[in-house]
Amino acid sequence: MHEEMKRLDQIVLIGTFIGFSWLAMQAVHELGHVLGAVATGGEVVKVVLHPCTISRTDINPNPHPLFVVWAGPVVGAMLPLVVSLLARVLGSPGIYLFLFFAGFCLIANGVYIGLGSIQGLADAGDMLRLGSSSWQLILFGVLTAPLGLYLWNGLGSKFGLGEAGGKVSRTAAITSLVLYLLVAGIELAIGSK
Repeated sequence: MHEEMKRLDQIVLIGTFIGFSWLAMQAVHELGHVLGAVATGGEVVKVVLHPCTISRTDINPNPHPLFVVWAGPVVGAMLPLVVSLLARVLGSPGIYLFLFFAGFCLIANGVYIGLGSIQGLADAGDMLRLGSSSWQLILFGVLTAPLGLYLWNGLGSKFGLGEAGGKVSRTAAITSLVLYLLVAGIELAIGSK
């Protein structure tokens, strides 16, 4: 029975924290677009955040669209990194959760923009149409995605992998579940309007 509870804690931690990271990464990315729009005099018409869709921000008018489109992945990658560094300096408990989320955001935004330069879709397509060069998008991906992998290095045992044999912090598992339900619930509530 003890072994089953240990594995259940591990499944809850990994499953809900990946889900939380995906939803929260999209929210931070869209926050970047919103901040970019506000900083340049654009008007945010709509922000789409829903657990069952890909996020997006509609801006009209958008006087500086290139700045706004870059603000999404830049803020989306850098804000979680800064927060994780601050959490580490402050000695926050569960630092590995901050590092995982920051790594997730760096990898997701880096791959999204870096590989997006090949097909020219979504934000990457907008960046190219608005004057960015492919090499700039690829460079963004080359700088961010490996940094995300670096942050993930050594975190496996905290998620019960390898020698940890499934043992994780029950507090972390419960915290992760609550975070996931909270973010999903908020996105369901605001995304259904």
